[in-house]
Amino acid sequence: MHTIIDTGLTDWLPDNDPQRVMLHNEVHARPSQRIRLPALIIYVVVINEGITREQECEHLRRLPGQQTLLLEQLQNNFLRLRLQGYTLRWERHTEFTRYSLVQHLPEAAQLGATDPELLSHLTLPSGWLAEIPGRTFAAVKVALVPGDLHRTDELLVQARKWFGGNPVVASLIGRETHSLAVTDFMLRPSGFERMLVMMQADASETRAGRVSQRLLEIETYRLMALRGLPMTKRLIPELTDAERQLAEITAQLENKAASDQELLDTLTSLAARIERATVEHGYRFAATQAYNKLVMQRIAELREKAIPGTQTIGEFMQRRLSPAIATVEATAQRLSYLSARVSRASALLRTRVDILAETQNQQLLEKLTRGQELQLRLQSTVEGLSIAAISYYVVSLLLYVAKAGKEAGLPIHPELVTGAMIPVVLWAVWRTTRRIHDKFFKSH
Repeated sequence: MHTIIDTGLTDWLPDNDPQRVMLHNEVHARPSQRIRLPALIIYVVVINEGITREQECEHLRRLPGQQTLLLEQLQNNFLRLRLQGYTLRWERHTEFTRYSLVQHLPEAAQLGATDPELLSHLTLPSGWLAEIPGRTFAAVKVALVPGDLHRTDELLVQARKWFGGNPVVASLIGRETHSLAVTDFMLRPSGFERMLVMMQADASETRAGRVSQRLLEIETYRLMALRGLPMTKRLIPELTDAERQLAEITAQLENKAASDQELLDTLTSLAARIERATVEHGYRFAATQAYNKLVMQRIAELREKAIPGTQTIGEFMQRRLSPAIATVEATAQRLSYLSARVSRASALLRTRVDILAETQNQQLLEKLTRGQELQLRLQSTVEGLSIAAISYYVVSLLLYVAKAGKEAGLPIHPELVTGAMIPVVLWAVWRTTRRIHDKFFKSH
């Protein structure tokens, strides 16, 4: 694979996607180091929360000859500085930044030494490590030395002496057994751990770089994966209390021991607690799984072989790391299940409330229906009275008309004429009222 180089010839292809070059070059962003044996690696990882690139760049400028270092040189989150007598790598990741110093390992600290002191041999400016911006999360001293891997037992005896007699774990590395890695995973008063890697004298510089990088990444990602454990231990009592509260709510819901509004308020408060915990810890749970996966991948890449009587790095990780990761994963699953159970309880309560509301609506409709029936009956009664009243007024008018006709000389008897017209008037008024009534209902 090769980095895309812009030659200015763009006639052969359509225009590049804006992200093409950046994504292509990502695989070359952090090349493996080339390390010549014997070598000492000082590796420091700091949590970079709240730390800007500007602060890190300013600190890197304190190195000899780096006063003109530009912030733009840190934009790819990787920088390698070749200084007099040592090489320094700076790498910024999402949650942490790591610094790797590679220099020559003094003769006094190589195989045959007993618990050698390493920090006094640093070629870095005094105090530079201690003033790295951020909070230290991992610090490892790695010594890479030549050794005859055909004499593994002798090398292991020397390695135990090098670690001051502490119990160690060791692995033969590689399909062709090109390295022997030894560590005690002990955090010393200086704040550093130690690793010792013995390789054949003719081992290539790139192989030494890859082996050391994998070992350091295993330790880095192991610690990053474990960041979820303290949070998990704090969360477990809260989940236990939430589960107890949910059980009580469910029992009250079943026994109808509390009002729906009271249950709804309690359940809403519980759902808010669970949602808050999910938002606060969801990323850490996912990060734990991702970092643990990286640890397992790096261990697999070592292609370890066991030394009789000595635990391998992979076995140590399996025994010490797996229970913690399982606890974090179980808590994440428990939180997810609890959220689902709260949702089901909420749905059940909403169903009960909806059924009650529907019953109340049905009763209200029945009351409205009965009221409409009464209204129709009353309306029919009123219509009957209205017909009588209208007929009375019409008959009264006819009586006046008849009397006026009699006074005008017509040979009529007003009372008889009016009495004869009463049935006709009643029928006419009733008929007119019915026609108006029918016309109104047809239009609606």
